Amino acid sequence: MALFLFLVIVAMVLGLIGWVVHGLDYLLVIGVVVLVIDIVLGLVRLARRSRRHRIR
Repeated sequence: MALFLFLVIVAMVLGLIGWVVHGLDYLLVIGVVVLVIDIVLGLVRLARRSRRHRIR
């Protein structure tokens, strides 16, 4: 859970820096990509956990 929150904070910071400094648009893109990957991994982990509890 701590890693998830850390990656969300990193994505937000990169996105803000990329948005504020107009020459660093690639940081905004990297921040969005990190956030999307983090959310997808969180959903996969949640699905695995719920499937494991449903089987038992």
